[in-house]
Amino acid sequence: MTRFLDGEEEMGQEHQEFEQRLRPLSFDDFAGQDKVLENLRVFVEAANQRGEALDHVLLHGPPGLGKTTLAHIIANELDAGLKLSSGPVIDKPGELAGLLTNLEERDVLFIDEIHRLSPVVEEYLYSAMEDYRIDIMIDSGPAARSVQINLNQFTLIGATTRSGLLTAPLRARFGINSRLQYYSVELLASIVERSAHILKVPIDANAAVEIARRSRGTPRIANALLRRMRDFAQVKG
Repeated sequence: MTRFLDGEEEMGQEHQEFEQRLRPLSFDDFAGQDKVLENLRVFVEAANQRGEALDHVLLHGPPGLGKTTLAHIIANELDAGLKLSSGPVIDKPGELAGLLTNLEERDVLFIDEIHRLSPVVEEYLYSAMEDYRIDIMIDSGPAARSVQINLNQFTLIGATTRSGLLTAPLRARFGINSRLQYYSVELLASIVERSAHILKVPIDANAAVEIARRSRGTPRIANALLRRMRDFAQVKG
């Protein structure tokens, strides 16, 4: 039920397909971040039982730890639609309004690098997050007038690698605040083995550990190294 926006087209097509194949689809498939997952399971289950939109979620931490993946999982667990964009892509309030007015009830809007939203767009987001409405200006000059548009209840998931750059008013509007931590070698090795199985690449435990040790605690790096090792094994193996 996932719907995508143009913001994700910044990645190469091959990289997108690779990420999609390896991306976990549920909390049960996601490795690591136990405390974050434990809390998210409770919040999502409570929202599902009430039939309400999940409270807005802020995911922060170093790049490559699974913020985008968690956004996909949350949308799947809510059985809701997912739209993706990023802070630098949303230049004008009108672009944000277009995103928000196209959201259906309980949909999830994921904004990556949310700390890079322009101040004007950020202020426009406040009433949408708090009251599920936006005010848009029609015409200009003496004929200008404000029109209020009600929105469907939605969940905003913001992701950032630099949470210190978020303004206090924006941070305060996220009811759920989760920081992702670096992964242990053992967890990364299990992720490498899972990815290798999905890609149908034979790998022994020692090789998975060696890849994990060189991944700087980051699943994205581990999967990238696995892909390069697959190339070498295919050509020179």
